[in-house]
Amino acid sequence: MVLSVLKAAFREPSISAGSFVFMLLLCSCKAKQRYEGLPFYNTADFTAEWIDADDKAYQSIHKIASFALQDQSGHLFTNDSLKGKIYTANFFFTSCPTICPKMTFNLKSLQDSFLTDNNVQMVSFSVTPLEDSVPKLAAYGESMHIDAAKWHLLTGNKNSIYTLGRQSFFAEKKEGIQKDTSEFLHTNALLLIDKESRIRGIYNATLPADIAKAAGDIRILLKE
Repeated sequence: MVLSVLKAAFREPSISAGSFVFMLLLCSCKAKQRYEGLPFYNTADFTAEWIDADDKAYQSIHKIASFALQDQSGHLFTNDSLKGKIYTANFFFTSCPTICPKMTFNLKSLQDSFLTDNNVQMVSFSVTPLEDSVPKLAAYGESMHIDAAKWHLLTGNKNSIYTLGRQSFFAEKKEGIQKDTSEFLHTNALLLIDKESRIRGIYNATLPADIAKAAGDIRILLKE
């Protein structure tokens, strides 16, 4: 863009210095506009990529795979339940004594920030689904003041959850790609997913500062 402006300037000697500077600034602003907004994450190494809608790569941006599980209310919950929604996703288990209580406490503030916004949802996948039955998830949700209409605690087939977590959400980053379902999935990662099921952010859910960053990024996505 800037190179084309320089060429045009040399072809038109009548262009004043002031006009030339203005053209450069205009081009610079347009270039910056191409990179506004949140990046996309297509791989488990979480390399940030800013991809314009007119780029060929835009059509092949990584998307979260389909799934079908149960939430704490006993309802079937699928990826279609989140169609057209912005949502956060994390992986936990109700008997976790370490990072999970911190994540849940921090995520409660995120829930409260968007409680009345139907465009924003939250999902937490149990990594011990055999133990985390629907009644157990319901009791956990009640004890943690989780709004079942906003924040969905999910249980179901372990293989499906682990494959989804590692291969689709990249919840354990590159280290998780090679693991199988016999290896326990335990991570503090919080993923931000946009309305088209694409990964737009990753955060440490045990850190309040990261939760605040996630809240800010959600507000950016709401404007897209």
